[in-house]
Amino acid sequence: MQFNIKISEFKDLTPSELYSIMVLRQEVFIVEQNCPFLDADGKDFMAQHLMILNEKNELMAYSRLLSKGISYDEYPSIGRVVSSSKARGTGIGKLLMQKSIDTCLQLFGQHSIKIGAQLYLKKFYESFGFKQISEPYDEDGILHISMLLEH
Repeated sequence: MQFNIKISEFKDLTPSELYSIMVLRQEVFIVEQNCPFLDADGKDFMAQHLMILNEKNELMAYSRLLSKGISYDEYPSIGRVVSSSKARGTGIGKLLMQKSIDTCLQLFGQHSIKIGAQLYLKKFYESFGFKQISEPYDEDGILHISMLLEH
C-alpha cells in the first residue's frame, strides 16, 4: 500500500478533510471503543493535523499535534492518534507515530513530547522511546497513562 502524508493547520483543512478526520475519530473512539465523549474539545483550532492518505486519497490514519501550552504547559503533545480499521496490519500505526514524532520535533523544536496514552497501548508507545510517568487514570471510561519522550 502506498501512503501520502499531509500536514495542515486547521484553517487550511478543506471541508472534506475535516469531515474525514471527524468521521475517523468518531468511528474509532466513540463507536468502536464504545466511549461517548466530546471529541470536539476546541484544541483542533490550534493543532497541526497529520493525515495519512491512501492512493485513493482516503484518510487511513491521523494524529493531532499540539505545541506546548495547549494540552500540557511544559510540553508539546501528540493526540487523537487513530488508524482506520481498513489500514490496520499494514504498519500504518508505526508510520503514523514516527511521522508524528518527527513532525513535532520539526515544528516545535527539540523538546520532550508528552502524551496521554490508552494503557493497553503502553508497549506500542514504549517502542518509540516513550516512558510511563503516571499511574493509570480513568479518562472517559478507558484507563490511560501519561507518557514522555525525552529530548
